Amino acid sequence: MRKPGLVLPAVLALLLMTTACGTATDAPVPNEALRQHTSYFNLLGFLHEQSTELNRRKPTVEKQVLLRDGSQETERPTPIDWAKELQIFQQADIDKPALRGLYLVDSVATPDGLLRRTYRRRPGVEQPVRQLSVVSRGGQVQQVRATVSQDNPLVYSAKTLELDSPDGQLRSYRVQGVQKLILFDSVRYAVRGVVSE
Repeated sequence: MRKPGLVLPAVLALLLMTTACGTATDAPVPNEALRQHTSYFNLLGFLHEQSTELNRRKPTVEKQVLLRDGSQETERPTPIDWAKELQIFQQADIDKPALRGLYLVDSVATPDGLLRRTYRRRPGVEQPVRQLSVVSRGGQVQQVRATVSQDNPLVYSAKTLELDSPDGQLRSYRVQGVQKLILFDSVRYAVRGVVSE
Protein backbone atom coordinates (compact mmCIF):
# COMPACT_ATOMS: atom_id res chain seq x y z
CA MET A 1 0.00 0.00 0.00
CA ARG A 2 1.32 3.43 -0.96
CA LYS A 3 1.87 5.80 1.92
CA PRO A 4 0.46 9.32 1.39
CA GLY A 5 3.03 12.03 0.90
CA LEU A 6 5.82 9.69 -0.21
CA VAL A 7 5.20 9.84 -3.95
CA LEU A 8 6.07 13.51 -4.47
CA PRO A 9 9.45 13.21 -2.70
CA ALA A 10 10.20 10.08 -4.75
CA VAL A 11 9.46 11.88 -8.02
CA LEU A 12 11.52 14.88 -6.93
CA ALA A 13 14.38 12.53 -6.04
CA LEU A 14 14.15 11.10 -9.56
CA LEU A 15 14.31 14.61 -11.03
CA LEU A 16 17.34 15.42 -8.90
CA MET A 17 18.97 12.16 -9.97
CA THR A 18 18.34 13.12 -13.58
CA THR A 19 20.01 16.43 -12.88
CA ALA A 20 22.97 14.66 -11.31
CA CYS A 21 23.38 12.47 -14.39
CA GLY A 22 24.18 15.55 -16.47
CA THR A 23 27.66 16.77 -17.18
CA ALA A 24 29.71 18.59 -14.59
CA THR A 25 29.17 21.81 -16.55
CA ASP A 26 25.45 21.66 -15.67
CA ALA A 27 26.20 22.63 -12.06
CA PRO A 28 26.03 26.40 -11.57
CA VAL A 29 28.95 28.21 -10.04
CA PRO A 30 28.25 30.88 -7.39
CA ASN A 31 26.68 34.00 -8.89
CA GLU A 32 26.50 32.38 -12.34
CA ALA A 33 22.94 33.67 -12.66
CA LEU A 34 24.34 37.18 -12.51
CA ARG A 35 26.95 36.66 -15.21
CA GLN A 36 26.91 38.84 -18.28
CA HIS A 37 24.65 37.73 -21.12
CA THR A 38 26.79 36.22 -23.88
CA SER A 39 24.88 35.43 -27.06
CA TYR A 40 21.61 33.57 -26.44
CA PHE A 41 18.78 33.95 -23.91
CA ASN A 42 20.01 34.57 -20.37
CA LEU A 43 17.94 31.82 -18.74
CA LEU A 44 19.92 31.83 -15.48
CA GLY A 45 19.32 35.55 -15.07
CA PHE A 46 15.59 35.06 -15.70
CA LEU A 47 15.40 32.21 -13.16
CA HIS A 48 17.32 34.29 -10.61
CA GLU A 49 14.91 37.24 -11.02
CA GLN A 50 11.87 34.99 -10.74
CA SER A 51 13.10 33.06 -7.69
CA THR A 52 14.12 36.29 -5.90
CA GLU A 53 10.67 37.80 -6.50
CA LEU A 54 8.85 34.59 -5.53
CA ASN A 55 10.88 34.26 -2.32
CA ARG A 56 9.95 37.87 -1.52
CA ARG A 57 6.20 37.43 -2.27
CA LYS A 58 5.90 33.94 -0.75
CA PRO A 59 2.94 32.85 -2.92
CA THR A 60 1.22 29.51 -2.53
CA VAL A 61 1.81 26.77 -5.07
CA GLU A 62 -0.22 23.72 -5.96
CA LYS A 63 1.89 20.86 -7.31
CA GLN A 64 0.45 17.98 -9.27
CA VAL A 65 2.47 14.83 -9.82
CA LEU A 66 1.53 12.18 -12.37
CA LEU A 67 1.89 8.73 -10.81
CA ARG A 68 2.84 5.46 -12.52
CA ASP A 69 -0.76 4.27 -12.55
CA GLY A 70 -1.89 7.43 -14.37
CA SER A 71 -3.49 9.04 -11.33
CA GLN A 72 -2.40 12.39 -9.92
CA GLU A 73 -1.31 13.44 -6.47
CA THR A 74 -1.67 17.07 -5.43
CA GLU A 75 0.29 18.84 -2.70
CA ARG A 76 0.61 22.42 -1.47
CA PRO A 77 4.14 22.54 -0.01
CA THR A 78 5.26 25.39 2.24
CA PRO A 79 7.64 27.06 2.59
CA ILE A 80 9.36 26.86 -0.80
CA ASP A 81 12.92 27.81 -1.61
CA TRP A 82 12.28 29.00 -5.15
CA ALA A 83 15.92 28.85 -6.24
CA LYS A 84 15.86 25.10 -5.48
CA GLU A 85 12.35 24.65 -6.88
CA LEU A 86 13.37 26.09 -10.26
CA GLN A 87 16.87 24.56 -10.30
CA ILE A 88 15.96 21.83 -12.80
CA PHE A 89 15.27 24.53 -15.41
CA GLN A 90 18.96 25.44 -15.34
CA GLN A 91 19.51 22.34 -17.47
CA ALA A 92 18.11 24.33 -20.42
CA ASP A 93 20.80 27.03 -20.18
CA ILE A 94 22.59 27.49 -23.52
CA ASP A 95 23.93 30.96 -22.82
CA LYS A 96 27.52 29.83 -22.25
CA PRO A 97 30.58 31.03 -24.14
CA ALA A 98 31.48 27.42 -25.06
CA LEU A 99 28.10 27.02 -26.82
CA ARG A 100 28.30 30.19 -28.89
CA GLY A 101 27.47 29.40 -32.51
CA LEU A 102 26.15 25.89 -31.79
CA TYR A 103 22.49 26.92 -32.02
CA LEU A 104 20.50 28.31 -34.92
CA VAL A 105 18.30 31.27 -33.97
CA ASP A 106 14.90 31.90 -35.52
CA SER A 107 12.80 34.94 -34.59
CA VAL A 108 9.14 35.48 -35.47
CA ALA A 109 7.09 38.55 -34.52
CA THR A 110 3.31 38.20 -34.36
CA PRO A 111 0.79 40.94 -35.17
CA ASP A 112 -0.25 41.13 -31.50
CA GLY A 113 3.27 42.17 -30.41
CA LEU A 114 4.73 38.84 -29.31
CA LEU A 115 8.26 37.86 -30.28
CA ARG A 116 9.06 34.13 -30.41
CA ARG A 117 12.75 33.36 -30.50
CA THR A 118 13.69 29.72 -31.01
CA TYR A 119 17.19 28.32 -30.53
CA ARG A 120 17.71 24.97 -32.25
CA ARG A 121 20.77 22.79 -31.85
CA ARG A 122 22.73 22.64 -35.11
CA PRO A 123 22.85 19.26 -36.88
CA GLY A 124 25.73 17.16 -35.62
CA VAL A 125 26.05 19.09 -32.34
CA GLU A 126 25.89 16.87 -29.26
CA GLN A 127 24.54 19.10 -26.51
CA PRO A 128 21.70 18.13 -24.15
CA VAL A 129 19.49 21.10 -25.03
CA ARG A 130 17.85 20.30 -28.36
CA GLN A 131 15.67 23.38 -28.48
CA LEU A 132 14.87 26.46 -26.40
CA SER A 133 11.93 28.70 -27.24
CA VAL A 134 11.32 32.09 -25.58
CA VAL A 135 8.20 34.19 -26.10
CA SER A 136 8.37 37.82 -25.01
CA ARG A 137 6.38 41.02 -25.32
CA GLY A 138 8.16 44.35 -25.08
CA GLY A 139 11.27 42.63 -23.69
CA GLN A 140 9.27 40.91 -20.92
CA VAL A 141 9.43 37.10 -20.97
CA GLN A 142 6.01 35.46 -21.28
CA GLN A 143 6.94 31.80 -21.85
CA VAL A 144 10.02 29.57 -21.90
CA ARG A 145 9.97 26.05 -23.37
CA ALA A 146 12.92 23.69 -23.68
CA THR A 147 13.56 20.14 -24.80
CA VAL A 148 16.53 18.47 -23.11
CA SER A 149 17.80 14.95 -23.77
CA GLN A 150 20.69 12.71 -22.83
CA ASP A 151 21.59 9.43 -24.49
CA ASN A 152 24.60 7.36 -23.48
CA PRO A 153 25.27 3.69 -22.65
CA LEU A 154 24.08 4.16 -19.05
CA VAL A 155 21.04 6.39 -19.35
CA TYR A 156 18.53 7.75 -21.80
CA SER A 157 16.44 10.68 -20.71
CA ALA A 158 14.28 13.24 -22.45
CA LYS A 159 12.34 16.00 -20.81
CA THR A 160 10.28 19.04 -21.66
CA LEU A 161 10.63 22.06 -19.39
CA GLU A 162 8.02 24.82 -19.44
CA LEU A 163 7.71 28.14 -17.61
CA ASP A 164 4.74 30.50 -18.05
CA SER A 165 4.95 34.11 -16.91
CA PRO A 166 2.19 35.90 -18.86
CA ASP A 167 2.46 39.12 -16.83
CA GLY A 168 6.21 38.90 -16.20
CA GLN A 169 5.71 36.87 -13.02
CA LEU A 170 5.88 33.09 -12.92
CA ARG A 171 2.36 31.62 -12.91
CA SER A 172 2.98 27.97 -13.77
CA TYR A 173 5.79 25.55 -14.55
CA ARG A 174 5.98 21.97 -15.74
CA VAL A 175 8.52 19.20 -16.14
CA GLN A 176 7.54 16.16 -18.16
CA GLY A 177 9.83 13.37 -19.26
CA VAL A 178 11.02 9.83 -19.48
CA GLN A 179 14.16 8.17 -18.12
CA LYS A 180 15.60 4.75 -18.87
CA LEU A 181 18.56 3.53 -16.85
CA ILE A 182 20.48 0.49 -18.05
CA LEU A 183 18.90 -2.73 -16.72
CA PHE A 184 15.78 -0.88 -15.51
CA ASP A 185 12.38 -0.15 -17.01
CA SER A 186 11.56 3.28 -18.40
CA VAL A 187 10.07 5.71 -15.91
CA ARG A 188 7.75 8.48 -17.09
CA TYR A 189 7.15 11.47 -14.86
CA ALA A 190 5.32 14.78 -14.89
CA VAL A 191 5.23 17.55 -12.32
CA ARG A 192 3.21 20.73 -12.70
CA GLY A 193 3.15 23.71 -10.36
CA VAL A 194 0.59 26.51 -10.36
CA VAL A 195 1.53 29.68 -8.50
CA SER A 196 -1.16 31.81 -6.85
CA GLU A 197 -1.23 34.65 -4.36
